[in-house]
Amino acid sequence: MPRCLACLFAFIALSLSAAAEPTALTIIPESVELKGNFARAQVLAVEAQDAAAVNEKSADLTGAASFRSSDPAVVMVDSSGRLTAVGNGRAEVEVSVGGMAKRVPVAVTEMVDAPRPGFREFITPVLSSAGCNAGSCHASQYGKGGFVLSVIGFDPDLDHRSIARDRLGRRINLVEPEQSLILRKPTMQVSHGGGARLKKGSVDYEILVAWIKAGAAASSNEADVVGIEVFPRQRVLAVDAKQQLRVVAKYSDGRERDVTAWARYDSLDDAVVSVTPEGVVTTEGRGQGSVMVRFVGHARIALFVSPFNSTSPFAGWNSPNLVDQHAERKFRELGLVPSGECDDTTFLRRAFLDAIGGVPSVEETQAFLASSDPEKRSKLVDRLLGLTGDPAQDLYNDRYAAYWTLKWSDLLRNSSDGQAVAEQRMWAMHNWIKEKFRTNRPFDEFVRELIVAKGSVNSSGPASFYEINRSPNDLAEASAQLFLGTRIQCAQCHHHPFEKYGQEDYFAFAGFFSRVGTKTSEEFGIFGRELVVTVKSAGDARHPKTGKTLAPKALDGPLLDHPLDRRIALADWLTAKENKAFARSVVNRYVSYLLGRGLVEPVDDMRGTNPASNPELLDALSEEFIAGGYNLKPLIRTIMTSKLYQRDSQPTPENAADSKFFSHYRVKRIAAEPLLDAIDHVTGSPTKFRNLPKGTRAIELPDAEYPDYFLNTFAKPKRASVCECERTPDESLGQALHTLNGDILANKIADGGGFISKLVKEKKSDEEAIGEVYLRALARPATNSEIASAKELLAGTPNRTEFYQDLLWALINSKQFLFVH
Repeated sequence: MPRCLACLFAFIALSLSAAAEPTALTIIPESVELKGNFARAQVLAVEAQDAAAVNEKSADLTGAASFRSSDPAVVMVDSSGRLTAVGNGRAEVEVSVGGMAKRVPVAVTEMVDAPRPGFREFITPVLSSAGCNAGSCHASQYGKGGFVLSVIGFDPDLDHRSIARDRLGRRINLVEPEQSLILRKPTMQVSHGGGARLKKGSVDYEILVAWIKAGAAASSNEADVVGIEVFPRQRVLAVDAKQQLRVVAKYSDGRERDVTAWARYDSLDDAVVSVTPEGVVTTEGRGQGSVMVRFVGHARIALFVSPFNSTSPFAGWNSPNLVDQHAERKFRELGLVPSGECDDTTFLRRAFLDAIGGVPSVEETQAFLASSDPEKRSKLVDRLLGLTGDPAQDLYNDRYAAYWTLKWSDLLRNSSDGQAVAEQRMWAMHNWIKEKFRTNRPFDEFVRELIVAKGSVNSSGPASFYEINRSPNDLAEASAQLFLGTRIQCAQCHHHPFEKYGQEDYFAFAGFFSRVGTKTSEEFGIFGRELVVTVKSAGDARHPKTGKTLAPKALDGPLLDHPLDRRIALADWLTAKENKAFARSVVNRYVSYLLGRGLVEPVDDMRGTNPASNPELLDALSEEFIAGGYNLKPLIRTIMTSKLYQRDSQPTPENAADSKFFSHYRVKRIAAEPLLDAIDHVTGSPTKFRNLPKGTRAIELPDAEYPDYFLNTFAKPKRASVCECERTPDESLGQALHTLNGDILANKIADGGGFISKLVKEKKSDEEAIGEVYLRALARPATNSEIASAKELLAGTPNRTEFYQDLLWALINSKQFLFVH
């Protein structure tokens, strides 16, 4: 028997081996030209008939291939397919795998006996590849051992001074280059805290030796890198499969150069993909992961997909909704089967909370559940958003305006900061925001009015933007993060290691606000002397290091100006249809509000190295948002009427691992203000807020400063930053204790004029009363088992009022009440 089993296993192994044999071979690139000393290139072996047939599912054969140079005196090739120029001439590299072979013509030119490698073109990439100019090494604030470099080489002049001139030039030895500390330390010939970073005799080592021999010159008339390309940009791989990356840099003089050997590689999701310093990617788990590739201040993303299930039984939705179309495509790509549709009661409560920040009444619940209209869900969304066109049905517009005013008041940081003198300013901004949402003004208009605002902050709501953000730097950072989804704070001091913006970009963008000023009015108004936002005729931004005056320039955009007010040019560019970043930023925020997470996370960090989970969906929604005139309500409607939004929150065993692609609805904790409003509604005991009439909802509060213990416990933000992260969604022990044992909830439930008191006085059967408690608290009927259990408990309770108080208390403390699910 063991012998038979051994034969069987051998047969299976041979079968699998035979099945894995490649059927075609293509080499990328088909020919190679290596120019100059130290030139290198990566060739890839791909399973495809030809280059045109290569696609995202084409297998990488590079790791299994063997490579041979026809003339090692011209070009050398290692076992990974990396070519290195040796001498001028022509040769061929033979690539063979699985019984197939292809030859790659190689031409080597411009080799010289005494090379003079340029500092920016060669030395900076070598330092970056070795990790010397990383933020954790010599590019930290004070460097290491007194040796300071700029982050990822963004300041070549500083780097050259540090290497060649600092400490009397002790780091290099022009007489005996190989005795230079810049070589001896990273090769561990001398003790080095950073460990071995360079191998003696390697190409990078020889580049440094040649540079020092040539006089260790600084940069002079060298072409700049203007971009990089990565191949492949996207691949679909099985778990444990590998892919060699290839990176090509493009220069300002039109040249292209293979920089695979000098690029830096980082996995953005270690659970899905890993990557070696040589650019070999391995899929570690199922899902979608990205590898960030960096070279001299430029970064690109390579996307890798490892399907959860290669034989997905997902039948599809056949939905006209563009959200569903792109979600379905992603589900098929990933082999994901989404959870089923949520029931009517779940959708009703979810829609109310997401659209207007409130819960439905018993009457609204009963009417919705009783309806047999197949379009009742989309019609409910239209009523909540005020899109029916019938004033008799559009009853929720004020609540919609209040809820979304709360959202944007948080982001715009509208607060009195507890100062009575600032209350009028705070109210002016609050009323302006609310009116914009109440009248459903286009969002580009909303942003434009903020950007170009001026006048008294007590009467002009958007002018408060310039009182809240006083300096050009603050205004630039807030505008970029709020309306472009771009965080530029790091670029104030140095080049962002994962982004394309540096100090010049930062201060040129801040230049749009350099002529904005404030003054105190000469005349007394209703509220005394008023702060007035003005525009000055002079004032420019300057580079903090060079002192150079910087003309206003859009981020990754053109130089802009306007004879009257630079901010007008900024507003024109920012809200232009051609500026896709604006629409993408808004769309991503609203996806996060409605689906529980953004397509890009964090939602206000939409850099090129932080890719969307479904880029096609983000692009499609953005295009629709632009085409619709930046109208927010149709955007919300598109998302809420999609089948994707209406998924059940309960994951299946097949999609439980998915946290990015919305295969099941993402459960969200109700925020502080809507939660307090829900408790007030259910208990029938409204909260009285300071200086506001009783009956004012928590979502209608204009200020961040309210001495309300409940709101503070449940993380009402202080409006100290423009980051969405200020409103933390995490639960805390204090919150749990507050709903379980707190006086506020207990007093509301026991309120003599509240719901329970009135319910007990009514002549209803226990079954009817129990059912009404469930309808009011959870927006759904009680099940038969719930009614039976409640009646059993009631029978053993001497006080009927206390029983119903306890029942309501239990339901309010349930996850079904505290979460949007």
